[in-house]
Amino acid sequence: MTWVGKKVLVTGAGGFIGSHLGEALIETGAQVTAMLHYNSQNSWGNLELLSPQHRAELNIVAGNIEDSDFVARQVKNNQVVFHLAALIAIPYSYIAPRSYVRTNIEGTLNVLEAARNFEIERVVHTSTSETYGTAIYTPIDENHPLQGQSPYSASKIGADKIAESYYSSFGLPVSTIRPFNTYGPRQSARAVIPTIISQALTQKEIRLGSLDPVRDLTYVKDTVRGFIKVAESEQTIGKVTNVGCGKGITIGDLAKTILSLMGSEKPIVLDQDRVRPSTSEVFKLICDNSKALERMDWQPQYSLEAGLQEVITFVSKHQGLFKSDRYTV
Repeated sequence: MTWVGKKVLVTGAGGFIGSHLGEALIETGAQVTAMLHYNSQNSWGNLELLSPQHRAELNIVAGNIEDSDFVARQVKNNQVVFHLAALIAIPYSYIAPRSYVRTNIEGTLNVLEAARNFEIERVVHTSTSETYGTAIYTPIDENHPLQGQSPYSASKIGADKIAESYYSSFGLPVSTIRPFNTYGPRQSARAVIPTIISQALTQKEIRLGSLDPVRDLTYVKDTVRGFIKVAESEQTIGKVTNVGCGKGITIGDLAKTILSLMGSEKPIVLDQDRVRPSTSEVFKLICDNSKALERMDWQPQYSLEAGLQEVITFVSKHQGLFKSDRYTV
């Protein structure tokens, strides 16, 4: 596939991964429509952090993924759709579960139905490793059972199955990418890595939830390269493809690694407000990425330490984006 001149829609383009994907697609020569969630401040989210040159090349539109008419108007006249728009915060899914069904499941349905009606060349649907729940075996391959251990993960399982059904029922060329935990510049304090860094810069101690869960961490540029390769490969159509490093680290060891890179010796303290319910916590996620290598010649290029240093630099330069004295749900 050549991306030069290709008309591409990215939903959720103002988010963490979406902003990096939009930026990468612009660099390939694609014509990118960046769909954002409407807000009265006319904020473009993480797209505000792109260079003026990159922002100028984006066609930025604001609306709501739950509005099927709006979604259809954005999908029309494009050739490829990357669907990233979603509610993703696990703690907030305990507070407002219905909104996750509406956004993640119904929003995905809106994208798929519009793509079917307008005969889109390829849809890349975004899943999450959280759909696997606590690992029954590791590394986790694409055949691992799905477990809805939070309203968030349950909603994403529903969205994944809707995507699967549109391939099976209508022949829609949809590929599902299932990233493991992605990190990098522009990620909010909803995620653990910016939380640790921002607290280390401004607070007397590092307040975290459970330190025992194991996560497979992938630098955002590697994840974005995975998105593009999924769209380019015919072997991913109608299938789920994991994208992750294949290495696990506990949250506790992650925090120690970050503090070491920052030259900080601040204590790590357990904050009970940040602890997920025991039966909802996902304790171990380690990716089997062999299908990504087989189907689309993808494997990670960034080491954890190199990626973490990039995030430390970003957070240090943008401390005003982080409320480090509060728990971001």
